[in-house]
Amino acid sequence: MGGNSPCASCKLLRRRCAKDCIFAPYFPSDDPHKFAIVHKVFGASNVSKTLQELPLQQRADAVSSLVYEANARIRDPVYGCVGAISYLQNQVSQLQMQLAVAQAEIVCIQMQQDPIMVAANPQMVLGQADDDDQAFLLQNQCFNFANNNASSSAYVNIHESLKRESIFGDKVS
Repeated sequence: MGGNSPCASCKLLRRRCAKDCIFAPYFPSDDPHKFAIVHKVFGASNVSKTLQELPLQQRADAVSSLVYEANARIRDPVYGCVGAISYLQNQVSQLQMQLAVAQAEIVCIQMQQDPIMVAANPQMVLGQADDDDQAFLLQNQCFNFANNNASSSAYVNIHESLKRESIFGDKVS
């Protein structure tokens, strides 16, 4: 930077900010926390080497990724952002299962109302599953829906498993 105010990294490291400071464009002096967290997790030397190895057009994205990963590592030192990704993938999987249960219940209701139409065209509701999967799903879910125990308990189990804390500390419901 070289002007009046040193960049956040030079401020934290207590050194003079040169005109060609590699950190200055990405760690402005008005956001010192951003560099402090990256420095704590990766170290200034490693960040400097990483930025020097990258072309100019990729450096801003790299800094953004480093800041995100550093924040994730501070929150979860073992898994970092991989823990967040894993949590979100698990949540997507559970929601897909909940959607499949709801779609099967819709098919069962439609079969009770007009069994000839649904039996003739099960792809209309279930999408791209093959015929064996459709028949199995229809048979089992309609039986469960008729008893009104398994489908509602599946919904409760899915809903309860979603009521836990995310790695970001907020409550998920």
